[in-house]
Amino acid sequence: MTGTRRNFIRLGTAAGAAMALKPARAGARQGSASTSHVAQTLASPVLRRELFPSPVPISSIDLTRAGEQFLVRVRSLDGASGIAVGHPDVLETTWPILTRRIAPFFIKKDARDLEKWLDEIYIANSNYKWQGLPFWVPLASLEFAILDLLGQVSRKSLGELFGPVVRRDVAVYRASGNRGNTPEAEIAYLQQLVAETGASAIKFRLGARMRYDDASTRRDLTMIPLTRKTFGDRMTIYADANGSYDIPMALRIGRIMDEHRLAFMEEPVPFDYYDETKQIADELRLPVAGGEQDSSLRRFRWMIEHRAVDVVQPDLFYFGGFIRSIRVARMAAAAGMPCTPHMSDGGLGFLYVAHFASVISNAGPFQEYKGRDDSLPVASESSTLRCVNGMLRVPSGPGLGVTIDPAFIDKGTLLS
Repeated sequence: MTGTRRNFIRLGTAAGAAMALKPARAGARQGSASTSHVAQTLASPVLRRELFPSPVPISSIDLTRAGEQFLVRVRSLDGASGIAVGHPDVLETTWPILTRRIAPFFIKKDARDLEKWLDEIYIANSNYKWQGLPFWVPLASLEFAILDLLGQVSRKSLGELFGPVVRRDVAVYRASGNRGNTPEAEIAYLQQLVAETGASAIKFRLGARMRYDDASTRRDLTMIPLTRKTFGDRMTIYADANGSYDIPMALRIGRIMDEHRLAFMEEPVPFDYYDETKQIADELRLPVAGGEQDSSLRRFRWMIEHRAVDVVQPDLFYFGGFIRSIRVARMAAAAGMPCTPHMSDGGLGFLYVAHFASVISNAGPFQEYKGRDDSLPVASESSTLRCVNGMLRVPSGPGLGVTIDPAFIDKGTLLS
């Protein structure tokens, strides 16, 4: 029933939302001109190497743990340094991959050639056999630190390392991680999140995570209209199924979401059910989002060329960092699709998302914000890094634009 597929994708609120024309699906499936445009984007460099007239050789890479935080610090031979906060949940298990398989590869490498090294390390020492979260999350954690180093050297913000910054203020959405609570309890929690940030977009969870049952279905059927009734037409509402449905249930829930003017359904079926996701996307007027769990650039290319989703969502950690994610954003832009990155981490994850959104042309209208982690002492030259009236100001200082308390760094335990 691809003929019923919408010719537009809703990107904003139900009242006065931004609209974007959508390429015809049949053409994309058959290999249209947009398909070749998607592939062509991969040939263009992402990192602005011309910002660095002199080599930036990496002399040391340290991984320390301070409380629950994993900190990656990179130093160059001339004494410059960059630091980033890694993904605590994943690095809890996989940090030896960073220190033993990834970090040694980068020692003495010229940081200006980071884009090339990201491709080469995938092959080096058969690292491709570790692909997925165990490999890409540690690599992303290091990439963030190297980018901070390059920002310090060039005196450019992280976004400016990739191109002109197109937005300094980023509108955010608040996402609930709850599943299985009562609709009334979830509504109260969503109201709390909105009150804390002033956000004009929210996301709640559907299903029972990778499955559904009678209880979760009753909750879903109540949550969808109740959320719209509670928050009104001006609130943009997303919902994430986390792969909970089969095709018939995804279509049933998706049509109800569309009736109540929700903005997209995320991961209606398990993330690697690509054909099934495409079938659902073809049938529904409601936009379908996905990509959070993916770590293959080729797979994202397929999803974009075949229009298996309407909104692409590379996770900046899971997918391996900024450079790889910007490649996805460029492919999506060539196909006329928005890229709204996912962020699986707290820490400085919201800041990474903001910098990413500051430089890509096709960022969705709202970016994920999980809130500042007060256990991580950071300061910014331009803001408190807190969301105000639903907006987050992207720091304009060098690199990440934040300073982590040196005493907090120094008290960490060195991991090797």
